[in-house]
Amino acid sequence: MAAAVVGAAKRLVPSMNRVLVEKIVSPSKTTAGILLPEKTSKLNSAKVVAVGPGSRDKEGNVVPVSFKEGDTVLLPEYGGTQLTLGDKEYHLFREEDILGTLRN
Repeated sequence: MAAAVVGAAKRLVPSMNRVLVEKIVSPSKTTAGILLPEKTSKLNSAKVVAVGPGSRDKEGNVVPVSFKEGDTVLLPEYGGTQLTLGDKEYHLFREEDILGTLRN
């Protein structure tokens, strides 16, 4: 079933400069069983699942999206469009709404 869900997300190609992301859920407790406060696990990050081809400039040239599949990005607290594909929840954002890329 998990392969079908991934396939459903891969079949969706965002239009223009939109980015499809899957939010990263932070653990609510440590491996030792200690419960973490809500504030410590509230970084609003997501993994990029798919990107659109990009927007067009005034001359009609395609300006590619600056994110790629697999990037970890920082999202605003509100915004985006929520989608449910299979049993997973995804969000669709415009490129300019994403705050930045998180690097390891």
